[in-house]
Amino acid sequence: MTSKPFWLSTSLENMTQQQWESICDGCGKCCLHSFIDSDEEEDEFESTDFLREGEELIYTSLVCQYIDEETCGCTRYEQRQELVPSCVKLTKENLKDIFFMPQSCSYRRLYEGRGLASWHPLLNDGDKTKMHDMGISAKGRITKDNTVDIEEDFEHYVAQWPTYDCD
Repeated sequence: MTSKPFWLSTSLENMTQQQWESICDGCGKCCLHSFIDSDEEEDEFESTDFLREGEELIYTSLVCQYIDEETCGCTRYEQRQELVPSCVKLTKENLKDIFFMPQSCSYRRLYEGRGLASWHPLLNDGDKTKMHDMGISAKGRITKDNTVDIEEDFEHYVAQWPTYDCD
């Protein structure tokens, strides 16, 4: 008798820390700079945990300087929030606020009941090759944020590819 893989039998909220960490597909998209474009006047804008009518989440190809451009992993994972206070740290507690994560994010997929995608490393013996080959990851598409003037040039880096998801 074969038991189900843990992600099919355990909710995200009940996963061990090791299981939780392994759900991350390592695509690097959460390291991209993104922003909310709003129809509202700037002085009326309030931060929320969801997109309101008239708001759009815009992704760029600008990425944190600590990303490994080949593996899409963080080179300073344990210190990431000290080095970059705005770094995304997805937790069981903030999972409900996941609107800002790309559609392909494995946490988001499981949270929304869509399951892991066929390219996920857990379904490919830990290998990220299929994910990279299918264009899901940030590999080969990014510019590190410490190499450009973000304030001046961010509009040149607006990107649609982070919204791509498949199966």
